[in-house]
Amino acid sequence: MQTEKQYIPGLEGVIACETNISYLDVENEEIVIRGYDLIELAKNVKYVDIITLLLDGYLPENEQRKELESQLQKEYQLPENILSILKLLPSKTHSMDALRTGISALAGYEDDLEDRSQNSTRDKAIRLLAKVPNIVANSYHAKVNQPFIEPRQDLSYSANFLYMITGKTPSESEVEAFDQLLMVYSEHEMPNSTFAARVITSTQADIYGALTGAVASLKGTLHGGANEAVMKMLLEAETKDKIEPMILEKLANKERIMGFGHRVYMRKMDPRALLMKEALLKLVEEKGNRELYDMCVIGEEVMKREKGLYPNLDYYAAPVYYLLDIPIDLYTPIFLSSRIVGISAHVDEQNQNNRLFRPRVNYLGPRNLHP
Repeated sequence: MQTEKQYIPGLEGVIACETNISYLDVENEEIVIRGYDLIELAKNVKYVDIITLLLDGYLPENEQRKELESQLQKEYQLPENILSILKLLPSKTHSMDALRTGISALAGYEDDLEDRSQNSTRDKAIRLLAKVPNIVANSYHAKVNQPFIEPRQDLSYSANFLYMITGKTPSESEVEAFDQLLMVYSEHEMPNSTFAARVITSTQADIYGALTGAVASLKGTLHGGANEAVMKMLLEAETKDKIEPMILEKLANKERIMGFGHRVYMRKMDPRALLMKEALLKLVEEKGNRELYDMCVIGEEVMKREKGLYPNLDYYAAPVYYLLDIPIDLYTPIFLSSRIVGISAHVDEQNQNNRLFRPRVNYLGPRNLHP
C-alpha cells in the first residue's frame, strides 16, 4: 500500500539541502554568512570582501583584497559582440530580460564551460561579477538611446558599477551606500532564484545556465521586482501628507503594498531593511529630500498599524537607489548583480556534493480512463 506523502505548498519550510554558506536565524534577527552576521559585515567591510568570503570561505587581508580588485578590473570589458547584441534588443525589452540575454550569450566565450571544479567555478564567478555591471548599465543605455559608458579600471568595483550607470564619478558617501546595497543583497540562504540555480546545477548544467535561470526567477514581482514597485508607489504619493491616505485606499481596494512582509521575517523587521533605513537617512542628510525619508517612515508605521507587517529590504533599498540617481528599471538587475556571488557559491557547493533534484507530486486528476 502506497503511503501518502505530506504536501507543503510552495515547499515552505522544507529543508532542500545542507549548506555551509548562509542561514537565516530569524529568532535572533541574524543573517549568518559563513559564520558572520551580514549586517555587521555590511558595517565593517566592503563588497569585495564578501566576494572572497562567499567564494573562498574567509575574509581577505589587504593584499588579497587588492589582488581581487585587480582581477575584477581586468575583466570589466565585454566582448564587442555582446555589446552589439544589447544594441539590437527592442527598446521595450525589460532590463532583466536584457541581463538574462547577456549572461546567456557570455557562455559562448567561456573556454572551460563544462569544468565544474572549484577553481574553475571561482574563476567563472569572478568573470561574471566583473562583466555583469557592464551588461546592466549598457543594456539600459542602449535601451534609452544613450552612448555606452566604458568601465574605469581606476575605480573600485562598486564605484565603477555606479559610474557606469550614472556617468558621474560618485562621491565617497554614494559609493559607501551603494556598496552596502550590494552587500545586503549578496546572499540570503535559499530564496527562489538561488533554489532555481541549484536545481539547474543539479542536472550538471553550467554556471551560465544556472544564473540565466536565476535571472528569470528574480524578474518576478514576488521575488525581485518589489523594489521597483516600492519606488513607483513613493513617487505616486509625492508627499508625506499623501502617503498614508494612499496606502489606506490601496488596502481598502485589496491591493498589495509592495515592500512589506517576508516569507521568513513574519514577526520582525528584516534586519537588512533597518540597515538601509540608516543608509537612507545618511543620504538624505547629505543630498536633501527629507520628504522622501519621512514618507517611508510614515508608510512603515501605517502598515504595522493596519496589517501587522514590517518592511523588507526592498522597502528601504528603493529610495536609496533613487537618491543615487539609479533608474528604476535597474533596481532588480542590480539586485541580481550583487547576488551573483552568493548564487555562484551555491552552484559550487551543489557541484561538489551533487544530487539531482527530483520531487514528486500528489496527483489529483482522474484515473482509469480509456480511449
